[in-house]
Amino acid sequence: MEAALEVAARHCRSEMEQYGRCVAASPATWQRDCEQLKLRMARCAASHPIVQKIRHDCAEPFTAFEQCLKQNQASVTNCTEHVNQFLLCAEQVKLTT
Repeated sequence: MEAALEVAARHCRSEMEQYGRCVAASPATWQRDCEQLKLRMARCAASHPIVQKIRHDCAEPFTAFEQCLKQNQASVTNCTEHVNQFLLCAEQVKLTT
């Protein structure tokens, strides 16, 4: 997972930097003010092959985690096991070349 994040960070450096600057410049309103930059960064990261492979290979544990979050909005700590399962899966994903 760390490698996937590193690859995405390298691949989307400009988008991440713009988003980070926006967040830093708008501490009270960043969620609204930086929404478009966040979406641009997410689209960039999602286009990278390792992220696509994680999404494909780990779709089941990720869906379970999302479902848990929806059901436990008031107490997301109930989803610790779900996020751990997703991260365990993501750690094992390799990009074949």
